Amino acid sequence: MPRGPYICGLDAAMDIVGGKWKALILWELKDQPRRFGQLRQSLTGISEKMLIQRLRELEADEIVYRKVYAHVPPKVEYGLTEAGTALHRALLPLAHWGERRMEALDEQTAGHLTVVDDPSPSPWTARSA
Repeated sequence: MPRGPYICGLDAAMDIVGGKWKALILWELKDQPRRFGQLRQSLTGISEKMLIQRLRELEADEIVYRKVYAHVPPKVEYGLTEAGTALHRALLPLAHWGERRMEALDEQTAGHLTVVDDPSPSPWTARSA
């Protein structure tokens, strides 16, 4: 579903994963396809309506596929397309940055409780993969 025009590549990428839930949906689908109920259960706080809407948007953008099985009751699975897998790989460095950010915030919070002379390196220093 072409949109744009975009200012830069980041603008185009954020158009796909912007908002609270889309990146989290991608994260949940990273290892294997999941049923709607599994996604709903693992994404604490999302409403059924919002999950349906975001899955439809990701499907329209060809990031997620929807597979319907002819069962009774109906079975529907969602998974990442090739583009979705590539997008997930592109988001990994951002996830690692977020983990370091959470560590830094935890250290700051702990620092307010007790004063400790800690010479350990900052979580913001470069880490090897």
